[in-house]
Amino acid sequence: MNHGNKQDTKVAIITGAARRIGAAIAKYLHESGFNVVIHYNNSKADALALMQSLNLKRQDSAIILQANLCVKKEVVKLINDALAWKNRLDLLVNNASIFKSTLSTEPNSEDVDTLLFNTNVLAPFRLCQQAYQYLALKYGVIINITDIHAAKPLKDYALYCQSKAALNMQTLSLAKEFAPFVRVNAIAPGAIAWPEGENQLSIELQNKIIESTPLKRHGDPIYIAKAVLALAENPFITGQILNVDGGRSLT
Repeated sequence: MNHGNKQDTKVAIITGAARRIGAAIAKYLHESGFNVVIHYNNSKADALALMQSLNLKRQDSAIILQANLCVKKEVVKLINDALAWKNRLDLLVNNASIFKSTLSTEPNSEDVDTLLFNTNVLAPFRLCQQAYQYLALKYGVIINITDIHAAKPLKDYALYCQSKAALNMQTLSLAKEFAPFVRVNAIAPGAIAWPEGENQLSIELQNKIIESTPLKRHGDPIYIAKAVLALAENPFITGQILNVDGGRSLT
C-alpha cells in the first residue's frame, strides 16, 4: 500500500473509536496502512489524543469527526465529511454501541429503550445505507461489531441482547443485498474489555467468566482489531459472524 499517495491509501471509518475496542481497531488499521476516520460522540479529548499520536507517525493519516449517530442528518454529514477528506472510502467499522442493563421485571424508560435500538441497530443501518454508494466504487467492506450475547442471552440485559441479535440479522441481510460490490461481515466479541461505570463487574464475576472460558484467559481489544483486518482483506468472505471469545460461546 502506498502511504504517500492520497488516492492509493485506503480509508476506514471506525465509529466509537476514541476509546477501548474502537481505539484499538483504529490504531491497528493505521499500523496496517489505512488512513483512519476516528468517530466520537462525547469523548473528544480521547479522540483528539489518538488522532495526534497517529499523525505523528504518518502526517495527515487520521482525522476526528463528531456525530450523534442517533440523528440521521449527522450520520449523513459524517459520511460526507469523511469522503471529502481523501475522496474515497474502503471500510466502515460499526463499533459504536451502548451496553446497558434493562431489567425485564421492571418497566424501562422509553428513552432508554429508544436509545439502545437507535444506537445499536438503526445507526449502523443508516451508516451502511449512506456509505454503500462510495464503498461500492472500491469493492469496499462493512464490519459490524456485535456480541456473543446476540445468540446467548445475558441475564438483565434483554434489550441489549435483542439489539445485537438485530445487528446480526442486519449483517446477513445487507451482505445479500449489497453483494457483489460491498462485503458485509460481523465480529462478536466475548470477554474482551470489561464493562465500565454502572455496568462494572465484580472481580469475583470477572474470574467466574474467565474460568468458564475454554482458553481460561481474558481477551484483549487487539484480538478484535486483528479480526477486523483479516475480514477486510479476505475478498471471498461475506455474510459471516466471527466469534472472537476464547471459546466462551461453546459453553
